[in-house]
Amino acid sequence: MATINIIDLGIIEYGEALKEQQKHFNALIDSKGDNTLLYCEHPHVYTLGKHGELSNLLISDSELKRIGATFYKTDRGGDITYHGYGQLVGYPIINIQQFNIGLREYIHRLEQAIIQTISEYGIEGFMIDSATGVWVSTPTGEKKISAIGVKASRYVTMHGFALNVNTDINYFSYINPCGFVEKGVTSLKELLGYDVDMDDVKEKFAAHFTKLML
Repeated sequence: MATINIIDLGIIEYGEALKEQQKHFNALIDSKGDNTLLYCEHPHVYTLGKHGELSNLLISDSELKRIGATFYKTDRGGDITYHGYGQLVGYPIINIQQFNIGLREYIHRLEQAIIQTISEYGIEGFMIDSATGVWVSTPTGEKKISAIGVKASRYVTMHGFALNVNTDINYFSYINPCGFVEKGVTSLKELLGYDVDMDDVKEKFAAHFTKLML
């Protein structure tokens, strides 16, 4: 039976985490590695998916430097997003063939795991047909609480999800998040009114994701 190992990388620069992903990805491609869920937090960084529009980054290189952020173009799906402190980033390096599912179903299970995780905090999340990720209803409209962007090659996945836990939402104002102009972004902290224990969120997500996959 397939299993999933969990490794917490702590706070790590995006570029270093990408190397770590690639290491596990290559090992799994070569049948020398294990299915692994990498957890981490990144210092302020904006990443653009392979089909994303650079125009959705609304600030210049000098402004990026001023706010202490970096920028990367990536080979994942999706458009532009932000990663930063207080955000739970998960990179499942998974051979989905071992779990008898395709990429679309894998993404659906990622979304479901996030929805089940935030439900434990009394927050109802949902999916939108035209937009990958997890959304919530607020008094000012639908807002995104988790972005998802993945890549798969030879049935092995890379990249993953970002769940806004205690994230500074102001950093999303410098982009059109995931390419959307009219929809906002929120976090568990913003919805609940208090700092949420990150380790508790990690534990809850791992339990739901593992159950959904296995």
